[in-house]
Amino acid sequence: MRSTRRRPWGRAMDEATIWQAITGQRIELADLLDGLTDEQWEAPSLCAGWRVRDVAAHLAMTSRPPGLAAILAGTVRAGGSIDRFNRDAAVRYAAARPAAALAAELRERAGSHRIPAVTDHRNILVDVLVHGQDMAVPLGLDRPVPPGPGRAAADRVWSMGWPFRARRRMRGFRLTATDTDWSAGSGAEVRAPLAALLLLLTARPAAFDRLEGAGAPALVHRLSRGALHRARP
Repeated sequence: MRSTRRRPWGRAMDEATIWQAITGQRIELADLLDGLTDEQWEAPSLCAGWRVRDVAAHLAMTSRPPGLAAILAGTVRAGGSIDRFNRDAAVRYAAARPAAALAAELRERAGSHRIPAVTDHRNILVDVLVHGQDMAVPLGLDRPVPPGPGRAAADRVWSMGWPFRARRRMRGFRLTATDTDWSAGSGAEVRAPLAALLLLLTARPAAFDRLEGAGAPALVHRLSRGALHRARP
């Protein structure tokens, strides 16, 4: 049985509103990056093998996307792994620019609607919200998730198959946000702030210690046994 509280927030936000949210989040992230020390730029993010600098480069690159042919060729060079292709591209991009330039580029192109050929505006919203957490959480920085865009992003991830398959991985559990009106699934309840649920939905174990509710121990146990995919940009 489906949750009766879940609402189609992703469909309620039209494309123009989602782009407005993306623009605002990019500007806020640029402000956050401007305040980082050299050590923080080089610190590990929540994505295995990615520094904060690399995640920032990945976000800055979004408005300068390669064409489909370049993506396919790069993926082939990366042994068929889109994850490796993304990481290699971000590391190269970060190495070619000082940290301050990455923050400046993110701000200057905050309003750009250009995106890679293999994605859409809904996925870009997920990217900018989740990657903000990927950088902020390991640095101990507070990065609030705005309720409306956060609900839209959570709905998007819940409805997706590849790469996260959140609905399948969390079958038998009901996820409920404690700080806004969002829930999904059915079964034993797992409660957390929306920011933590976004990390959970996108395979970030950093969310585990923020989960509450009768179903939390069982869900953590399930995901910790190998059903959790690696966090990925």
